[in-house]
Amino acid sequence: MAQMVGIKDVARQAGVSVGTVSNVINRPDMVSEETRFRVQAVIERLGYVRSESARQLRAGQSRIMALLVLDMGNPFFVDVARGAERAARAAGLGVMVCNSGQSAAEEAEYLSLFAEQRVRGVLLTPADASGRNLDSFRRHRIPFVLVDRVAAGSAECSVSVDDVVGGTLAVRHLVAAGHRSIGYVSGPGHLQQIKDRRLGALAALAEAGLPPEALQDLPTEGLDVAAGRDAGARLLGLTRRPTAVFCANDLLALGVLQALYAAGVSVPGELAIVGYDDIEFAAAAAVPLTSVRQPALTMGTLAAELLLEETDDDAEKHRHQRVVLQPELVVRSSSLAPR
Repeated sequence: MAQMVGIKDVARQAGVSVGTVSNVINRPDMVSEETRFRVQAVIERLGYVRSESARQLRAGQSRIMALLVLDMGNPFFVDVARGAERAARAAGLGVMVCNSGQSAAEEAEYLSLFAEQRVRGVLLTPADASGRNLDSFRRHRIPFVLVDRVAAGSAECSVSVDDVVGGTLAVRHLVAAGHRSIGYVSGPGHLQQIKDRRLGALAALAEAGLPPEALQDLPTEGLDVAAGRDAGARLLGLTRRPTAVFCANDLLALGVLQALYAAGVSVPGELAIVGYDDIEFAAAAAVPLTSVRQPALTMGTLAAELLLEETDDDAEKHRHQRVVLQPELVVRSSSLAPR
């Protein structure tokens, strides 16, 4: 493997100091024309390319911000990334997008990588419910903003959606349609978003005078279509089958819909479905999916803007903020049949 040409190689070949080579690259007006031409000729002959990452490490100001999300297979997080990239590009920065896979161990590895690379800052949807990963990362003094999570108990900025309200909207809609027994296809229970959406569902039941038992939990290990299909199969096997299901995200809802369709169960005639996120595929499903819309693009954009504000030349003026956006129920065919 060919060895990378360094600034010392250029200096040796040109017969000058490393500082002179640096001046030719960064401050050419400080170097005589003869020396400048000689150094530039060596740079061209050797094919030297300066290390931008090394320069940024010395300056302490990287042009890369990192985004670490739970699942890049979920279109919701793709939209968050698009929003973050839009704000970053406007500021002349790039975004490194990484996927924790809902794993606290993988999250810790990525945070360690970000610290090694001295990224400008991190946009993060935490997978570690204990908070230990963030406690460790704070030692590096790299700013971060929580995305899709309230910064409870910490001073950092956060941009989130009120998931309790979102869960309330979903189940209130189903109760208004006459449903008195509702399943909750939830995903991993350690995620705060999952807990909050369930709290909202219970609040809607209490509001209607229904007991907590009217909500049947169907937890899943994942938040993807395959996990939804598995939940749909379990739903079909229940002796006391609910007449509606609220799913913690749209991928789960689409999986449930596939399982019901394969079993010949009518949606919404025999069983109504409400999802969460309102991804693009929700409206395009075989039975268009009612869903709680999250403003994902806005979340990503606002989070990146807060991070940029915290890391720009006027960073001392920055004040941490907790931005909580409101969700919106989008009603489609999957929940419209009255009971």
